[in-house]
Amino acid sequence: MIAALDYDFLTQFLQTRSGLALGSSKEYLLEARLLPLAQSFGLNGLPELVLALRRNPPESLSSSVVEAMTTNETSFFRDKTPFDELKEQLLPKLLEDRKTLRRLRIWSAASSTGQEAYSLAILLRESFPQVADWHVEIVGTDLSKAALGRAEAGVYTHFEVQRGLPIQLMVKYFQQESGGWRVKDELRKWTRFRSLNLLEPFQHLGTFDIIFCRNVLIYFENPIKKQILDRMSKMLRSDGYLALGAAETVLGVTNTLERVRACRAAMYVPCVPVTA
Repeated sequence: MIAALDYDFLTQFLQTRSGLALGSSKEYLLEARLLPLAQSFGLNGLPELVLALRRNPPESLSSSVVEAMTTNETSFFRDKTPFDELKEQLLPKLLEDRKTLRRLRIWSAASSTGQEAYSLAILLRESFPQVADWHVEIVGTDLSKAALGRAEAGVYTHFEVQRGLPIQLMVKYFQQESGGWRVKDELRKWTRFRSLNLLEPFQHLGTFDIIFCRNVLIYFENPIKKQILDRMSKMLRSDGYLALGAAETVLGVTNTLERVRACRAAMYVPCVPVTA
C-alpha cells in the first residue's frame, strides 16, 4: 500500500502538471498504473518513483507519469448525439454563413489517438459535400505524445475501426494494410495533430468555428475548468459552437458560455456581452 505522504505528493504532482484532480482513495489506481512504469525506469516501487520525482527528474520520467495517469479512451463517433446535432441542426446554418469565405476550422481538444478528429472529417465528407474544396482544418491536440503519434499515423486495429464505424464508412475512408486500417488521404489532408497541455496558453491555435472538448474537464476542479472555458470562449467565433461531454456543464463554472437550448447534446455558444 502506498504511503500517505507519497500519495499526497503524487496527486499534487499530477494536478500541477496536468490539472488532473485525482482526489482521495485512488491508491489502487496509482499502484496499478505507476508501478509498472516505475519498474520500466529501473525504480524499485512507488517510493523510489516519488523520490526520483522530488529530485529534479528528467522530463521523460515526469511526462511518462502524467501519460500513465491520463485516460485515452476514445472511439469513432463516440457518444453519437453531438455528431447528430452538428449534422442536423448546427452545421447547415454555420456552413451557409461561411459559403463566401469557404473556410472552416475545428479544434478537437484532448483528441487522444485521433478518432474524434477523423470522425468530424468523415461527417463533413458524408453530409456536406459542398465543403470538399473548402479550406477545412481540423486540429487535434492532446497531452499524450504516444496518443498523438498514433493519431498522426492514422492506423487503427480492426477492433478500433469497428467501434462506431459502419462497414461502408470503414471501407470508404480506410485502406487495409498489414498493420491494420489506415486513414485515407482525403481525411488526413484536413487534419493535423500537435502536443498541447490545456493548462498552458493555447491562444496561438487561433480562432475556431467549432471546438470539441469532451470528457476531459470532468477531471479538473472548478477553478481550472473556468480558466480553460473562459479562454476557449475567446477563441470561438461569435456564431461558433463548443461541445462538452454529456456529464459536463458550464453552470456554476463560467458565464462566458451558454447552452444551445434546441440541442440534446452539451453544446454551447459564446455569451453576447450585455451593453448598457
